[in-house]
Amino acid sequence: MAASLETRVGPIGLPSPAMLASGILGISTGVFRRLLDAGAGAVVTKSLSAEAWEGYANPTVIGAAGGGWLNAVGLSNPGAAEFARMLRGPPATPAIVSLVGSEPQDFGRMVAEFAGCDVVAYELNLSCPHVARVGLEVGDDAALVESVVRATAAASSAPVVAKVGLGSASYLDTVGAAVAGGASAITAINTVRAMAIDAEAARPVLSNAYGGLSGPPIKPIALRCVHEIASRHEIPVIGCGGVSTWEDAVEFLLAGASAVQVGSALARGNMGVFGEINAGILRYMERKGHGSVREMVGLARR
Repeated sequence: MAASLETRVGPIGLPSPAMLASGILGISTGVFRRLLDAGAGAVVTKSLSAEAWEGYANPTVIGAAGGGWLNAVGLSNPGAAEFARMLRGPPATPAIVSLVGSEPQDFGRMVAEFAGCDVVAYELNLSCPHVARVGLEVGDDAALVESVVRATAAASSAPVVAKVGLGSASYLDTVGAAVAGGASAITAINTVRAMAIDAEAARPVLSNAYGGLSGPPIKPIALRCVHEIASRHEIPVIGCGGVSTWEDAVEFLLAGASAVQVGSALARGNMGVFGEINAGILRYMERKGHGSVREMVGLARR
């Protein structure tokens, strides 16, 4: 029997394991359709807030050593209500909707805006490293994480995924709180808090000074986090951080991820990366005798 790329992340079925990560090309439903047609297993929207956010002034994104990116966009977005209108179409677009906020009631309010949309799941951004009062400031408070996840799950019939990152508290505590709150899966990890300084100007390069580092430089960190989460919890994991090739994707699957997200690899315009990753995974599966993605998940932990 031929190998199949179909996989499941808990209750979420995917035709292939490589998904679009939040924050990259995540604001256009037309682009979503192109990515799905190009082989993405799912698309995750840009993080949406209850009200529209303007974000930070430029410069907001710069290249980093090792092929990475450093960004502090400030979670600019049109707001949940406006984006829900875009998702409804025509044509209607299936998506995993990323939500960000500071209070449990914010998330219930936003879920209500997406009534009538084809929402595959909600991914809660509990880990943005550069916006005050949301993201990591929520993720570092285990009790608040549990309340936010519980409130979102209560308001939604779609699965809830918690996206965790590296803050001042242990990310494993955040994972435990998300599990207690009823999360269906964990995405690990978000960008890593970092900065760049212009030596000639003697000042930070980003307008916000601090931003989030993404891409290949954080892959070893993300891989370790996926391995740790999968070793300590039964909850399904989505690996995120430096996935650029099929080899990267396979490594995350072997570490314990059921799927992966691709972000920075798209920043240089390679929309064919999903097809490349899918083809590489299939060749690997055939060479190793795996009939399904599930057979690979966590093999490096056994």
